[in-house]
Amino acid sequence: MLRGILPVLPTPFTADGSIDQPAMERIVDFALASGVDGVVFPGFASEVDELTAKERADLLGLVVERVNGQVPIIAGASAPSAEEAIAHTKEALSNGIRTVMIQAPKSVGVSVEAVAAFYRTVAQAVPEIEIVLQNAPAPRGSDLKPDTILAIVRDNPSITYVKEETLPAGPAITAILKDKPPHLKGVIGGGGARYIIDEYRRGACGAMPAVEIADVHVAMDRAFRSGDITKARDLYMRTLPLLVIQANFRMAFTKYVLSKRGILTNHVSRAKLPPMDDADISEIDAWLNSVSHLLGNGSAALAGAAE
Repeated sequence: MLRGILPVLPTPFTADGSIDQPAMERIVDFALASGVDGVVFPGFASEVDELTAKERADLLGLVVERVNGQVPIIAGASAPSAEEAIAHTKEALSNGIRTVMIQAPKSVGVSVEAVAAFYRTVAQAVPEIEIVLQNAPAPRGSDLKPDTILAIVRDNPSITYVKEETLPAGPAITAILKDKPPHLKGVIGGGGARYIIDEYRRGACGAMPAVEIADVHVAMDRAFRSGDITKARDLYMRTLPLLVIQANFRMAFTKYVLSKRGILTNHVSRAKLPPMDDADISEIDAWLNSVSHLLGNGSAALAGAAE
């Protein structure tokens, strides 16, 4: 069963904007050294819309090779059409990945019939896979209501997880888990782990944040699962300011923090993101310094492995 911290891996670029494969290897190594319970690639946080089909396929293969079976991999397979989603799903399957995360395209609409038909088409074309139904908020997602999700899931045994990241996600997680069919294994939180304690208290089986503080998120997850809610809340409060900033700058923030931690050499992004000015950088550095004693588990383990 998928559970725990399942970060979405970013795509690193060189200064000229091309794919930085050695840096991608370091990101995977950092995630593994941090003790994550699985990884997700590609996703929105991977700048998936900015990747060519070849880049996407090559990077997925690199992630699979680097992970080498140590943790589960969830492959992003969202696309503007069912045909493209099927193609991405088959690409994942060819890499030995049997769990894909798919958000129904907004062009499908939000009716039970239309969204169910989309997922049914994918499931019938690739019956070997399990689907994580991604329910993202507008404008990127369709903001599906819990009753709509439950109706879709009940008629599609291939959908074994829901990633719920509408706002507020908490009540939706509660509603889905209350009436979930037996084949739905769990609900995974999104929203960059900005609401992780609430999501866990409501029964979420895991979270899919970005990767830059994966070691702290793992410590938070382990504390919560061991019953040390006080420690989990303390870690949450200490890192929440960083996650609030990350909500504004997204992948650029993730890459900046990874560069500060010695994993990346730049924070180049292809996606059009708000620029971080000197004041932003100063504030990020201040908050990083305030939690510096919590950071380093993943970085230190990675450095040790390189020696």
